[in-house]
Amino acid sequence: MSNAISAFASRKFSINRNTGVPRPARRFSNVEPGLNEASSKIHRQFRAAHEGHLPHAGLDATRSSTGVVWCTERAGEHGFFEEPDKWANLGQGAPEVEDDIEGCFPRPKTIDISMSGREYGPTAGIKPLREAVAHLYNEMHRKGLPSQYTWENVAIVPGGRAGLIRIAAVLNNAYVGFFIPDYTAYNEMLSLFKNFAAIPVPLSEEDGYHIHPDKIAEEIARGTGVIITSNPRNPTGRVVQNPELAEIQDICRERATLVSDEFYSGYNYTSNCDGSTISAAENVKDVDEDDVLIIDGLTKRFRLPGWRVAWIIGPKEFIKAIGSCGSYLDGGTNVPFQEAAIPMLEPSLVKKEMIALQTHFREKRDYVVERLRKMGFTIRHVPDSTFYLWLNLEGLPGPISDGLNFFQACLEEKVIVVPGIFFDLNPARRRDLFDSPCHHFVRFSYGPKMETLKMGCDGIERVVNK
Repeated sequence: MSNAISAFASRKFSINRNTGVPRPARRFSNVEPGLNEASSKIHRQFRAAHEGHLPHAGLDATRSSTGVVWCTERAGEHGFFEEPDKWANLGQGAPEVEDDIEGCFPRPKTIDISMSGREYGPTAGIKPLREAVAHLYNEMHRKGLPSQYTWENVAIVPGGRAGLIRIAAVLNNAYVGFFIPDYTAYNEMLSLFKNFAAIPVPLSEEDGYHIHPDKIAEEIARGTGVIITSNPRNPTGRVVQNPELAEIQDICRERATLVSDEFYSGYNYTSNCDGSTISAAENVKDVDEDDVLIIDGLTKRFRLPGWRVAWIIGPKEFIKAIGSCGSYLDGGTNVPFQEAAIPMLEPSLVKKEMIALQTHFREKRDYVVERLRKMGFTIRHVPDSTFYLWLNLEGLPGPISDGLNFFQACLEEKVIVVPGIFFDLNPARRRDLFDSPCHHFVRFSYGPKMETLKMGCDGIERVVNK
C-alpha cells in the first residue's frame, strides 16, 4: 500500500449530516474526534450549518452565515436578543461607539440632508469625500513624496464587506493568496466569484502568525498574482510595519497586486500611542503604477460601524473599475452620511482622535490581558494593534479546551466570544476543518466599554472555575 493510500486508510469516521452522529469512513480528517467533540451539541450545530464539515460538501454548497453572525444566533437561543444589556458581547468586532473617550471628538447626533442627498449618488462616491480621503492619506503617509493621491484614486463604498466584494469583482484570472488565520468575511469574497482561485497560506503560531517577506516571495514564485491580508491583523492583533512592510511591497511591485485591509490602522500601540497609523500608502512609489489597493473607513478607527462609509485607495485604473461595478453590486454609499463624514477627515483632527483612541484601547488591552493571565490563560504575544486577543485554550481543562465547547460554556454565563475555527478561512468549503490549527482558539474582542469587559472577564472566570 502506498503512503498516499495508507494515509487515507487511517482516517476513521465521518459525521452524519442530519444527526451529527459519527459514522464510518470519514473522507478528510486524519484523526478521530475526541469524546468532547463527538458528543458536543455545539459541534453538531456547527457541522450541520457548514457544508465543508459534511459528506459530499462540494456537491451541495450553501452560503452559511459568517462566524460572528452564527455566534450571535446561538447566543440568541440563550436569550441574548431579549436582554442584550445583561450580556458581555466580546464576539462582535466593533469598538465602543459612545462619546465617552477623553480627547475624542463628539459624533454627529443629527445630519442635515442637502437636496443632492436626496438623489442617487455616484457609485464611486461623492467627489468632496473622495478629495478629503486623498488629502488625509497624503498628509499622514505621503508628505514630501512626488506622487500624490487625488480624488480619482479613491472610491467610496458602503462598508468594508462591500469594498471587498467590489475588489473581487474586478480581479482577473489569478491565484489569490490569503493567510490563515484572517478575517472571516474573506470566505465569501473568495468563494462568490469564479474569476480567480483562492490559495490558503497558513501562518505559524510559533512566531506570532507573522507575515514574513520570504513567505510573500514564495507565494509569488509559485504563481500567486494577488495577495490579500488584513494589516493590522484580525484576529491575532499583530501588525506588519516598516521596514518589513516596505520590503513586502517591493517584492510585490510589478509582480503581484497587494490588497491591504487596514480597518484597524488606527489601533496602533507600537509607537507609544502617538497617533500615528500604519498604512501601505507610505511605501507606494507611484500611486497610479503600484498595484496596491488599500481599504479602510469610518467603521473601526472612527467608531461609526453603523454609518457604512468606507473607502478603497489605489491606481486610477483600478478605482474606475471598482467605482463602476458598484452599479450592479451595491448601488453605492448613502449620500447624506458621505457629506457628514467630510469634516471628520481633517488631518489635525484625525491625529488628535488617534492619540485618544490608542491611549484608551491600550488601557483596555492591558486590563483584559492581566485578568486572563490570572485565570491561567497563556498569552504568548500581547497584541500590538487592533482590539483583539487570540486566546489559546489548550491549557484549560479538556471539556473547554477547544473553541466551540468554550464558546458554548461562555454562553451559559452570558458571554459571547468567537471560536477560532471561523478564522481558518475555507472558501467554497474545499477543506475539512476538523484538524484545523485554529480549533483550540477563540477571538476575544476588547472593543466594548470597560464595564462590558469586566462583566465578560467575570463570566469567563466562572467558566474556568467550574
